[in-house]
Amino acid sequence: MSSPPLSHPDDLLTVQQVVARTGVMPSALRFYEARGLITAERNSGNQRLYRRYMLRRISLVLAARRLGIPLADVADIFTTLPVDQPPSHQDWVRVSRVWKRQLAERRRFLTNLERQLTACIGCGCLSMKLCDLLNPDDGLRTRGQGPVRLHDEGERNDPG
Repeated sequence: MSSPPLSHPDDLLTVQQVVARTGVMPSALRFYEARGLITAERNSGNQRLYRRYMLRRISLVLAARRLGIPLADVADIFTTLPVDQPPSHQDWVRVSRVWKRQLAERRRFLTNLERQLTACIGCGCLSMKLCDLLNPDDGLRTRGQGPVRLHDEGERNDPG
């Protein structure tokens, strides 16, 4: 038996309906709810019901995960959104601006990291005296000569 079509933004969706629309497993919905990312109501049978506009929050969580945005950051931004009514277009514009800035910062970081990594691989230095990526301020100099990180790995993997 199928459910009647839902037409109003305040319509309540069952867990099964939310799973069907989002692809998110019930355990993930409970996890998101526990973290304050989404909210649910309970019917007389104690069954979880979600307002239709929670679908957007769930979709945003999924998009944020794909972009590498930590759930803590998602939770922070969600505290600025209304939970008792659908967020407005302006709310979503504000959220997207914040994340666009964060993604631009991440791109700059990754570009810099890639540049450092390329230089590091190309330099061939065993002591990493000049490496800002793996050995900032030459902190490994006190642990001996050569590739001390590799020596440490060998000791951890050595059964004897």
